[in-house]
Formats: sequence, structure tokens, C-alpha cells
Amino acid sequence: MPTATTIVRRAAVRADRVADTVTLDRAARAAVAGSLVAEGGLGFDVALTRTAALEDGDALRLDDGRLVAVRAAAEDLLEVRAENPARLLRLAWQLGGSHVDAEIGTDVLYVPATPAAAELVRGQGCVATPVSRAFRPEQAAHDHSTCGHDHGHDHHAHDHDHDHHDHGHKHAHDHGHSHDHAHDHAHDHGHVHGPGCGCGHEH
Repeated sequence: MPTATTIVRRAAVRADRVADTVTLDRAARAAVAGSLVAEGGLGFDVALTRTAALEDGDALRLDDGRLVAVRAAAEDLLEVRAENPARLLRLAWQLGGSHVDAEIGTDVLYVPATPAAAELVRGQGCVATPVSRAFRPEQAAHDHSTCGHDHGHDHHAHDHDHDHHDHGHKHAHDHGHSHDHAHDHAHDHGHVHGPGCGCGHEH
């Protein structure tokens, strides 16, 4: 049985390499593992070399080079609207603080149809309508490492750490230099200089 070890992000998916399609809900896309059977009957194992969440439109690359496209399954959600953008903004802030996934549109939020989410919606005076649709919540900041090419990102991360180290070293050195200068300045003002004062300065 073929094994999927790599995620190909949507922008890099080649249609001519797609052999089948698998439809997964948000939970399955966030922690895909084990054995799956695609819609066309292709069975395969998932053993990703790097843990990462799958997004709608991504693909899994099999060890034989074929791709299995990933589609977001329809889920029970709440379509949330409000009379003004400020209410939706406050609700989005509260959802984030409560670690509730949310998909953000121009004038709408989509959240899981759970009692906790519904309570937050009511608390902000927003209107929630039950819907069934694909759920594409916003990606957390710390998940950006899953985007793009793995090799390119690793190289970038290394450079960033190196630059940060250099910056810290320079800062410490410059700080020490400024301190010495300040000390000399204070020393000069603390003495009255004149011929034969013994301070070592030329007069």
C-alpha cells in the first residue's frame, strides 16, 4: 500500500499528478494519520515526516509520486452576523481568547456549532444561523511554519536565528562602549583640571 509522507500546499499542486481525492473535516485535517481510502477507492497510509495541518486544496504526496487532493468536508457551523463591524470584531477577539476556531469573512464569522461558541455569540448580541458548509478557519500564527517548501523554511529559520544572535552580541558590545564613555564623561566633570593636577590630561 502506498504511503503519504509529504504535504504539497495548494499553490504547488499539479492537477496532472492528482490520482484521487480525500474529503476530511477540520479535525481530521489537523491531525491526519493512519490509513485512508480516497473517494476513487485508492487506499494509502499516512506517515508524515512533519506534523502539519492540511488545508482545503492541499494534497498528500505518495511515495510513488502520485498526489491525493484534500477537500474540506461540510460541517455543522454557525454563520454569525452583526448590526455593525465592531460587534463582530469583539466577538472574534473573544473567540480567539477562548481558543475557538473561526473563519473570518468580510461581514461574517463561521464558528463550530457548539454550545460554548453559541454562548459567546449571544453575549455579543450577534445573530447566529445554523449552516452546513466547508470550514476553513484562520490559521494560527505559530502554524505558518507549515506553509511553503520545507527546505526553504528551514533555511530561513536558521538565518533568522543567526542574525538574532549577531544582533544580541552587537547590542551588548555597544552598550558596554556607551557605559565606558559615560563613565569617562562623569569622571571629567568630577575634577577641576589644571596644571599639575595629575589627572594625566594635557592642559
